[in-house]
Formats: sequence, structure tokens, C-alpha cells
Amino acid sequence: MTSDTADTMFGAHSTTGDVLAGVDLTGRTAIVTGGYSGLGLATTRALTRAGARVVVPARRPDAARLALADAPGVEVDQVDLADLASVRAFAERFLRGHSALDILVAGAGVMACPETRVGPGWEAQFAINHLGHHALVNLLWPALTASGSARVVSVSSGRDPSWRIRWDDVQFERGYDKWEAYAQSKLANILFARHLGLLGRPHRVRAFSVNPGYVQTPLQRHLAVDEMVAAGWIDADGTPAPGLFKTVEQGAATQVWAATSPHLDAYGGDYCVDCQVTDGIPGDSGTAARLWALSAELTGLDLIDRV
Repeated sequence: MTSDTADTMFGAHSTTGDVLAGVDLTGRTAIVTGGYSGLGLATTRALTRAGARVVVPARRPDAARLALADAPGVEVDQVDLADLASVRAFAERFLRGHSALDILVAGAGVMACPETRVGPGWEAQFAINHLGHHALVNLLWPALTASGSARVVSVSSGRDPSWRIRWDDVQFERGYDKWEAYAQSKLANILFARHLGLLGRPHRVRAFSVNPGYVQTPLQRHLAVDEMVAAGWIDADGTPAPGLFKTVEQGAATQVWAATSPHLDAYGGDYCVDCQVTDGIPGDSGTAARLWALSAELTGLDLIDRV
């Protein structure tokens, strides 16, 4: 069910072009993590077409520059979200060169990968999809507050009631399951935006999480064909299930809408699907605060509460 008080002119089949029609982002600065592949690439191109100056921090800057060669006004920089020192170095460079940050789309991520340890032994999906972005937002907080009307968009997935944070073993040190770890990281994206929406309200920083829907992108690179066949996503010949997948432009529409729509000025912390704000998620506020505290402890970064 969706809210009837937000903008309802867009839906599941809307594209980035639809939601940005008539929107002028000239003079605005955006960061799009993962902005050179899949949904992130579509988001970067859409924002630049609307006039924004977009910075794409990339683990593979050369690949990013190649993918974005046809997108004017894009600045590529280096970052590895699994490495807090790399995140800090990127944030410091950005703050030296930019006085304000209007839009941050946290879209970089990994899905259902083999067990991988990064940094101080963190599980890779939780580290890259969530902790790296927690650190990035905290480190860029001065630029976000300087905007006066900043938006942070956390790209999650379709929420399942069975998702949970594995509080007693958040790094999956006692038995790794790639899908449980992915679900935990995507729930973390939702909870992150929920608490950031609360913390950011006095500073005019609004946060949203989004479900882009089913879209075929490089995010599925760790999945075998037979696994996707068994899930019903494709048939044995690789043909997508009819009506299941959105186009990349449709999938990116919700995050672009959440980043730019003036109809969301009265919102913050909400979970968005098909360019709509969903009804509230009961009971999540306490869980979101608990996750924020854990993330601050793990990363050593909780700058927002000190502002």
C-alpha cells in the first residue's frame, strides 16, 4: 500500500526521464556511488541531463571514466567502500573541492557473493552495502548540511518481513549464508535511511531508502544461471520471465525521484517503491537507532550527533 499524500503521478513503469521532466538541477552537486554501472549509471546520466554536476567515486576509476565518457559534467574519483581509509580520503578530497553536497545516492553494492572478508574481518556485503555508506555520509556531513536542502538516497531492495539484523553475529562469523547476509545489508540500508531522516531533519537533510524492483544489471554477477532459473527469473535459455524485470531506466526512476522530487519536502526516513512513499514501517525506529549505534561503534564515526 502506498501513501496518497505524496506525488502519485508516477509508478512502476515511470522512467528517469519521466520523473525529471521539467526539473532543473543546474548548480546542484551530486554524488552517486556505483554511478558507472547498472542503475547507478542510469542515475548519473539522468542527473547530468537535468544539469547537475555529478561526482562518481569508483573502485575502478578507469572503468568508470570509460563508461561515463558520453556523460558531460561528471567527475570520477577513487573510493573503495570496503576500506574506511579510502572512504575518508575521498571525503577529504571532496570537501576540499566542493562547498556543498545536494544529493548523495548510495547505490554501490554487492549481492549474494561468496564469503568475503574485508577491513578488520567484516562480512563484505554488510561492509560495502552499509558500513561504507554510513562512514561516507558521516564524513560528508558538513557538505550535506551546507546545502540547505540535501537528499540522501539509500538503494535497498524489496523488503521481506523475514529480514533481520543478526545482532549476535552481524559479521556472519558463525556460518555464512549469502542470501541472509544480503538481506541483512539491504535491511540495514532501510534502517540507515530511517534514522538518518530523524537526525537530519533539524539540518534540512532528508533521507530515503528505495526498492528499485527487479532489474537485470551486473549486480547479479555472482549468481549462476541455474540459480536464476530455479528462482524463476529466467528460463533455461536465459530469457527473462515475462513482466518480471523493469528496464534500467525504470529501475533507476525511484531513486532519482527520491533524490529530486519537491513533493517529498515534507518527508524523510521513508521507504519508497515505484516512485511512491510507502506507509510507515512500524517498530523500525528503535531498531534503526540500534543499528546506527552499532555502525558508529564499528566505524568510529558518529559525527552527526555532534553537530
